[in-house]
Order: sequence, then C-alpha cells, then structure tokens
Amino acid sequence: MIRHMVMFRWTPEATREQKERVKEELGRLPGLIPQVRAYHIGEDLGLAGHVNFDFAVAADFDDLAGYLAYRENAEHQKIVETFIQPIVGARGAVQYEI
Repeated sequence: MIRHMVMFRWTPEATREQKERVKEELGRLPGLIPQVRAYHIGEDLGLAGHVNFDFAVAADFDDLAGYLAYRENAEHQKIVETFIQPIVGARGAVQYEI
C-alpha cells in the first residue's frame, strides 16, 4: 500500500471561508475516486505553536496505480487549482509504502 501525505501552510490573507471550502472540497474526493482506501483531512490543533503546518491530508491506496489515479483525477486537479493554490503559502508532501 501507498500512503500519500501532504501538508499546507496557508497565507496570512487566507480567510476562514477559504480554508473551510478547501476542507469541504477535499472531503468529496473519496466518494469520487474509488482507488482511495482511507482518507483523513484536518486542521492543525495548534499544540506546537506556529512551527507546524496548518492543514494536512493523509490518503491510502492499494498501489502506485491507485495513487496516480488520485493524483491525476480531473476533479482533484480542479480543487487544487481553484481552492488550494490561491491560499497556499507552503506545501510539503511525501509518499511512502505502508
């Protein structure tokens, strides 16, 4: 299995409404992409001050083909371009075998 993890730090100008919209839009993806086996999204709890990222996604797939189907999915790409890119200040990601 492959786990994909991505973390975002929002720009200071990002509004609460924009952040909530990202969460809503990303939350639709497991229902649209059958290759997604597990999907977790959430905001940082603020337990480590301002050193953490603001938001994270963890998604599991059976194999590389499943991950690629998610990554290349048109709706996923639209969400990234329309709702995430305008407010992201920094992004970190990793894919690893589980």
